[in-house]
Amino acid sequence: MVNSIQDKILSIKYELNYRFSLLQHASNLPALERRDRVIVDSLKTEGIYITNLAELGFNSTPKLLESAYRLLPSMGENNYSESDENPPEICTVTELPEFYNWGKEQRLLNVIENYIGLPVAYHGVHLRKDFPSQDQFATLLWHRDIEDRRVLKIIVYLHDIEEKHGPFEYVPLHLTSIYQLNHYRIKYKIKNSGGINDETLNQIVPKSAWKPCPGPAGTVVIADTRRLLHHGTLRTQERSTLFFAYTANPPKQPHLCTHFWDDTYPKPDFYRKSNELKVGQPF
Repeated sequence: MVNSIQDKILSIKYELNYRFSLLQHASNLPALERRDRVIVDSLKTEGIYITNLAELGFNSTPKLLESAYRLLPSMGENNYSESDENPPEICTVTELPEFYNWGKEQRLLNVIENYIGLPVAYHGVHLRKDFPSQDQFATLLWHRDIEDRRVLKIIVYLHDIEEKHGPFEYVPLHLTSIYQLNHYRIKYKIKNSGGINDETLNQIVPKSAWKPCPGPAGTVVIADTRRLLHHGTLRTQERSTLFFAYTANPPKQPHLCTHFWDDTYPKPDFYRKSNELKVGQPF
């Protein structure tokens, strides 16, 4: 009983400190270009914004794509089975400048800081190849990320992604609002299982309301994966993507962010560690 009360007091204290930090930093938020205000507004209201590499127009994009397409053929060489579950192959490319520099484009960081409302921690980049699977498991289950209060993931499609490739899919925010019973039903299910499958979610939020995000090569999905209930859909063909990750600095649970730069996943064979890149630091 005493521990429960102490936990609640600590939770309230943390909440108050968080709100105060937002107020303090509000006057320090970077200025936005008019075109980027649209992105921030969409993130605040919908939790997601979909664009493409051409519209973003970053000078670092050609090197990003050249490096990604150079690495992709070396991934997925191991035979995957035609059974129920095939885990993805993930390559940590955070400290390769061609990848890292794209994710720290100043316009992009300005957008993210205005959305998060605090100094930004840019955790890193994964090059990812997902394989066909028959059953839902891991990130194929519906879930929310829990690293921080707001977790921005930027997903870049490296080839045309249709339904058969398993696009990113989410439930619109208004259907899982804290003011609705759905929010608590979903929260309970996830807490007890780590994620929920399509059949279970369909009993809470009908499938007709789910929003898959297919798109051509170069599609960029910017999503708050903490607020949005989301997953990758079942696929019958491979999917290749880049994942960039951002939170406030420091995040609420920093130990959950280290896999974007540590040795959790392999790095390219030619990878050489550089002390010039300070992963997870604000810009």
